[in-house]
Amino acid sequence: MRIGVIGTGRIGTIHANTLSRHRDVGSLILTDADGARAQALALRLGETAAPGVDEIFQWGVDGVVITTATSAHAELIGRAARSGLPVFCEKPIALDLPGTLHAITEVETAGTVLQMGFQRRFDAGYAGAREAVRSGRLGRLHTVRALTSDQAPPPPAWLPLSGGLYRDTLIHDFDVLRWVTGREVVDVYAAGSDAGPRMFREAGDVDTAAAVLTLDDGTLATATATRLNGAGYDVRMELAGELDQIVVGLDDRTPIASTEPTGPPAADKPWAGFLERFGPAYEAELNAFVEVVRGERANPCDGREALQALRIAEACEVSRRERRPVRLGEILG
Repeated sequence: MRIGVIGTGRIGTIHANTLSRHRDVGSLILTDADGARAQALALRLGETAAPGVDEIFQWGVDGVVITTATSAHAELIGRAARSGLPVFCEKPIALDLPGTLHAITEVETAGTVLQMGFQRRFDAGYAGAREAVRSGRLGRLHTVRALTSDQAPPPPAWLPLSGGLYRDTLIHDFDVLRWVTGREVVDVYAAGSDAGPRMFREAGDVDTAAAVLTLDDGTLATATATRLNGAGYDVRMELAGELDQIVVGLDDRTPIASTEPTGPPAADKPWAGFLERFGPAYEAELNAFVEVVRGERANPCDGREALQALRIAEACEVSRRERRPVRLGEILG
């Protein structure tokens, strides 16, 4: 099969590398707003560079992978749908709910496939947590604690385009919370702090955030995030039930040190970022997309799943801004 990759930045390059060596992918067509960047990657991989998006659709492909700036996602999803092509897209579909719903409607009207890039669903640790919850090993689940901590903030120019800490970062925790527990969020109470570097205040964003979420079976969850975790990149989820307690993301590279005399030592080589921490998961989600294109498996994460995660992020943003609890029923979608 032939796959078109639109966007050859950091994550686009990783996805192109994965697809280029996949046994069921015969060739790639790569394009990017920076034509020289796409050409250089194509040359390195032995693939074809296209001068623009139009050629991706005109030259004929079996599927499309979208890794452009977020502002282009919804339009490209719609174009792929109208062309009858299955599409893989990095989150989010759009930074607002109307744009997200419009793109989903285009896909559903066309009867095509949209697989969203929530890579934590393909991580071995999160998959193990899902199995533990669903098998009853934990008994009645009562508490979930999730966190995502970046070692260093993104460039200042990215912040106004990111959608904010809830939509850009914590949206992964919101998605995987639903996926692991099998439950829906019914209400949230969120807060954020912009006490760090001035660039966050200038972008109308926060550098640190926290949310308390109530699930539809009464389970309580907390989700926290920060852009300023100097110790390293830290992503964890703790799940506590009446019978047992487990944790995702605790290993010899977790950037945390114990103050107990007999506690484990600090990590010699802490995780530096999400591309390193979730490398195998990124590869697994692209392998799944190839199987979806070949008709060998069902879509593991469709647009409606992405919509639910965005609705939770939107509810948290409203809660932070208005300083009140927000029910998910208040949010469009």
